[in-house]
Amino acid sequence: MLTHRRLGEIFVEQGIITEKTVERILSRAKLLNQRFGTVLEDMELITGEELAVALGVQYGCKVVLHLRDYTFSPEVLKIIPVEMALERTLFPLRREQNKLALAMADPTDTKIVENIAENNGLTIVPFIAPKADIYSAICKHYLGRVSIKSATDTVLIVDDDPITLDVLASTLRNHGYRVITASDGMEGFKSAISEKPQVVITDLMMPKLDGYGLFAAMQNVPEMMFTPVILISALAHDDDEPRAFEKGFFDFMAKPVKEIPLLVRVKRALTFQKHHYRFVNEPGPHT
Repeated sequence: MLTHRRLGEIFVEQGIITEKTVERILSRAKLLNQRFGTVLEDMELITGEELAVALGVQYGCKVVLHLRDYTFSPEVLKIIPVEMALERTLFPLRREQNKLALAMADPTDTKIVENIAENNGLTIVPFIAPKADIYSAICKHYLGRVSIKSATDTVLIVDDDPITLDVLASTLRNHGYRVITASDGMEGFKSAISEKPQVVITDLMMPKLDGYGLFAAMQNVPEMMFTPVILISALAHDDDEPRAFEKGFFDFMAKPVKEIPLLVRVKRALTFQKHHYRFVNEPGPHT
């Protein structure tokens, strides 16, 4: 059976972290039920590029960077649906006869590689790429958007009622937040991917994709699993709030939304987003 060198050993050898740091991060990764490299990157002890290079050494794969700067064939992009690309952090690079060069953030995700190969009659040649590079490429080449990460706290508001959008956006902007708006769930999902908001506020009833659908779509994208989502609803049935929490929403507010509760909830959500490791009680899977 083929064995691979440990990531920690590679990072120590490269002088990026110490053996003591490896021990501490291994304990934290076990506690959170997350991958060693994911925890290192999320804690900003390594960069996405450093993780990709180390994974390339570990699994003997070539590394590809800055994907959004290249041109890709529409026919090649069609091989991997955008939903699959987002959920599994994949990006098709090029096809040569029956071979497909595929960029991936997780080289251990062999099951999806086998499925793609079998369903398309292709041999997959894996490349390693940083998660951020893959998401930027998906935004540009699949969605036609530019991926942005602002230094200012960003809140995405999704609502098909223009009055609600204007009131909430104005309130938050007046208190120093960067605000992005979308008028339906699908546009909201695209904005969440490209704008990388720290907090999302979404209406329940919307065209194309409702609040529950938007939340579910975000949960399928590893990069957005810990983004707090606040659900708002004009219906305010007795079971709306408990159902929202049961589904995993961070908070719930009934319309009309008042200024002080809005600001309090957004501030609390930002605190959670910035320190999510401290608040996680039942860690889920993470790529």
